[in-house]
Amino acid sequence: MRDHIRVVVQGGGRRGRGVRLARLLWAAAEVVTTLGVVVALLVVHQVWWTNRQAAAAAQERVQALERAWQGDGAEAGAETGSGDTGVSDGSVGSVGSVGSAPGGGSSPAAEVTGSPTGAAPVSPSAGSAEGASTAPRPKPAPTPARDEAYAVLRVPRLGLAVPVAQGIDKRAVLDKGYVGQYPGTARPGERGNFALAGHRNTHGEPFRYVNRLRPGDELYVDVRGRRWTYVVGQVLNETTERDTGVIAPVPRSAVRPEYGYSRPDAYITLTTCTPEYSSKYRLVVWGTLKSA
Repeated sequence: MRDHIRVVVQGGGRRGRGVRLARLLWAAAEVVTTLGVVVALLVVHQVWWTNRQAAAAAQERVQALERAWQGDGAEAGAETGSGDTGVSDGSVGSVGSVGSAPGGGSSPAAEVTGSPTGAAPVSPSAGSAEGASTAPRPKPAPTPARDEAYAVLRVPRLGLAVPVAQGIDKRAVLDKGYVGQYPGTARPGERGNFALAGHRNTHGEPFRYVNRLRPGDELYVDVRGRRWTYVVGQVLNETTERDTGVIAPVPRSAVRPEYGYSRPDAYITLTTCTPEYSSKYRLVVWGTLKSA
């Protein structure tokens, strides 16, 4: 009789479990890799493609405005006025919900406050060296329709020419690569504060390099063939998003009161986010209207 030899293989179950675990880990790695590629594509779309699209559309709008102004018979150069001050009192009234764009959620570039509270004028400080200008100036620009691009802001130092629209709605204004005017602030050339917001990164990023501006730099605002020239006076490198004082008729930081002005004049304010790719703080540039 032959002896039956039985071979017992030990550990086969463990090897099977190891193979299944390896397959599971491989599948998980493929999923993670796929998600990473998708996220990377979304980042490229947001940071590069939308930025490129918005910048191109904004430049087309600048050209369209210039053609329309020429078609209206406006002079192609800048006007400087003819002795008429044309200056009337401007007020901020309510700055609206500048911490949240009415149609599209939070707007990192546009937020100055986190609530829809009004910004009260800042009282003049006695003994201040800043005085109100009494030289003749051009008449202020007409009031435009909401979300309408009605002006062009030019910043020679930065090589920037960008449309200015009424309002700071994220979807309707800022994401188009435009600069938005805070509701209720002064018109170009008007006594008060002509206050603007713009993206620093993505969507055309018109204000990406405003941190490079220095006192004495000129800012031009063109409306229907007329030009108002502002001269940069102060730069506030960092303040909070709730610092409503920076867009008051007489702008002065409520957080860092050593920055700002103390007497009525015709001001311009540029606001954007800082540091780059963050909405934690705000960077502010102020200027005053140059005498004719």
